[in-house]
Amino acid sequence: MTHYATHLQLPDMQKTPDTRGVQIDQVGICDLTYPIVVLDRDNQRQQATATIAVSVSLPHHFKGTHMSRFLEVLAQHQGEITMRTLPVILSELKKRLAAPSARLEVEFTYFLQRKAPVSGLSAPMDYRCTFVGESGEDGERFSMRVKVPVSTLCPCSKVISDYGAHNQRGYVTMTIRPKRDEAGDGWRMVWIEELVEVAELSASAPIYPLLKRVDERHVTMQAYDNPVFVEDVVRNVAGRLRADERIASFEVRAVNLESIHNHSAFAVVAHGER
Repeated sequence: MTHYATHLQLPDMQKTPDTRGVQIDQVGICDLTYPIVVLDRDNQRQQATATIAVSVSLPHHFKGTHMSRFLEVLAQHQGEITMRTLPVILSELKKRLAAPSARLEVEFTYFLQRKAPVSGLSAPMDYRCTFVGESGEDGERFSMRVKVPVSTLCPCSKVISDYGAHNQRGYVTMTIRPKRDEAGDGWRMVWIEELVEVAELSASAPIYPLLKRVDERHVTMQAYDNPVFVEDVVRNVAGRLRADERIASFEVRAVNLESIHNHSAFAVVAHGER
């Protein structure tokens, strides 16, 4: 007969003392594929598959942390990762693991239904998003990153050419830190959809998943009428984000995947505390 030891009979090696005197800044799990729920402006909630890294700091006198407890805390919230749940999750991580600080990074693909500008045909469009929450002795911080594909047309090419102008696909990546809400127990809501709109308004034209010929004609002429350098894109985005009273700080990075060069062009603008 096989005898299984109960939990009380098993030694807890993580709690044994360590004498090297080295505090660990972050220890935890990463590359965790996990189902989550995020807030959707139009549909309230959206299911997503995320890649998660979650960690805590480890005081110098502890040998190790309890890795299973990270998943226990995530499971308690049924995978909801939002501005309103992150403070609670971070607090529970610190409590369950007796840690001074905790950090949670969640990267996922977010889908929006996008209608073509003329035909009105709709198809899902994907956007790479990241939430990062941190809680420690110096307070709590939250940041949100959204990567948006856009189209840009070169102003120089348009001016110097007898006809036409070169254009290319690019990406606008915005990392924002929202301000605390009035109650002080969370952060002011900034929707992923709003950041997508900011990026598209700051470029030459949006990118769509589905275009018919009438739509292609429209976006081609739209880009031609709105030429922008990569410098223009980051300045346009920065101006819109700086005017948003909900946002405490941000970094915007624009990259043009150049169509007539064997390199890409980029520009970065940061504002506020990082």
